[in-house]
Amino acid sequence: MEHILTLFENVVRQQWDKPALSNFHGEVFTYGRTAMEIAKLHLIYKGLGLEKGERISIAAGNSAQWATVFLATLSYHAVAVPILAEFTPENILTLANHSESQILFTDRANFRMMKNEMMGSIRAVVGIDDFSLLYAETDDVRVAFEQSDRMFAETYRNGLEPHMVHYETGSSDELVVINYTSGTTGTPKGIMIPARALNSNIAYALKYIPATPGSDIISMLPMGHMYGLAFEFLYPLMAGCHIHFLAKVPSPTILLTAFSEIRPYIFITVPLVVEKIIKNKVVPLLDKPVVRVLTHLPGVSNFIYAKIRRSFMNALGGNVCTIPIGGAALNPEVEKILLKAKIPISIGYGMTECAPLIGYEKDFSVKGSCGKVVDNMQVRIDSDNPHCVAGEIQVKGANVMLGYFKNEDATKAAFTDDGWMKTGDLGVIDRKGNIFIKGRSKFMILTSNGQNIYPEEIEAVINALPLVSESIVVERDRQLVAIVSLIDKPTQNEDTGKTADDIRRGVNAQLPGYSRLSKVEILKDDFVHTPKHSIKRNLYS
Repeated sequence: MEHILTLFENVVRQQWDKPALSNFHGEVFTYGRTAMEIAKLHLIYKGLGLEKGERISIAAGNSAQWATVFLATLSYHAVAVPILAEFTPENILTLANHSESQILFTDRANFRMMKNEMMGSIRAVVGIDDFSLLYAETDDVRVAFEQSDRMFAETYRNGLEPHMVHYETGSSDELVVINYTSGTTGTPKGIMIPARALNSNIAYALKYIPATPGSDIISMLPMGHMYGLAFEFLYPLMAGCHIHFLAKVPSPTILLTAFSEIRPYIFITVPLVVEKIIKNKVVPLLDKPVVRVLTHLPGVSNFIYAKIRRSFMNALGGNVCTIPIGGAALNPEVEKILLKAKIPISIGYGMTECAPLIGYEKDFSVKGSCGKVVDNMQVRIDSDNPHCVAGEIQVKGANVMLGYFKNEDATKAAFTDDGWMKTGDLGVIDRKGNIFIKGRSKFMILTSNGQNIYPEEIEAVINALPLVSESIVVERDRQLVAIVSLIDKPTQNEDTGKTADDIRRGVNAQLPGYSRLSKVEILKDDFVHTPKHSIKRNLYS
């Protein structure tokens, strides 16, 4: 398992003049230019007296500059602290200070709303777009930035050349990333990611999702999360690919334009995006009476689903080889359509604490599974009968975090006495190693008669209804209540009572008695989501 810095050094030398990082319809960084910008940032870090292990925060949307700062931090053996661009300036500073960051890279809009007295440990704030100094704690900091160009010219008199690029590797347990899952209230939980976790995830991706140097990929998942960071940036970069950054999740029109222009070899996404495409483009076609009849005729059915596949893949630029989906459970009805249409999806399961992979299946074929355990990892189910009775999924291996930064209590609570990390997910594993998620332990509902109810399983039934966009199931006064967002939103004065009752009756007809709904509430608008596109359940309980 090669170190990420060794991989990066090799690919920079081999792909020197080839494009590495691009802002969509904007600036292009070759591998050589990326190395040069990294060298300049190293000189600034050195001028500031930054030592190994000190923290550097990055709070901005995806961009070539964001990626360059991360690589410069990693190769300097400082610790990168990605912070989601969606956080408020106040929350960004809270997390940057909790991590004891020395430098904060952010955009000017965020900086304009930051007060000097809130800077805390931060010695310098740097504009992410052009690496200009926005705030300096002292004159020494300002001098370090002002002299950086001169220092670069003196250090590399004939310019930086490929053979000069060398990045020392450190211990596999060296802390390289602190990733905050949210942390804007209470005690922040900064997940400490070691080098071995990045090395292992990248090695796995290079082995099972091979990429050709020069291939293109679109990066739109936030790099403030490990899923986007590891699989839309680090893994393809180490393969010699050209990464095109979209600053934020785009509108469908912009996304389709990007796909048609870039023609990526892979489309890494979350279930919500795929489900919207299927529900908006495919389900209406399949619901037509004539088509519904034809899909029951073997030969004709194959023709219809082949046409769906061609249309779907062409919309992605026609060059996509695989579509890894992760971050949440896939709707069973959507999953069924994807399998019938033979759309090349692959399923991943993971969490930030594993940077992020726990399970993956490239050739997805087992309904309901989220893949088999990945290389360098072990999985066990805390159950007397792990094949049939759900228990907490617990993991051990190279991908697992070091713990939570400055939070010993949370770290201790996250591990068993014999060293396995508790995922908080409930599941089973079959005899072939396929992992099946049954729900989150913190969302599990225990009824008065001792019956375990997993809200996600009921939600899957609700979400399969053609008029439903999303739903959550909560417990109120020992009764199950579904909160539902419709595809076609009702008006503010519209009476949704009949629709709610129809949904309740239809869903209950498919459920065992102990998990039937007592009530359905219709939202007038969409749910509020986290940056990972998960519903903020705490707002509706």
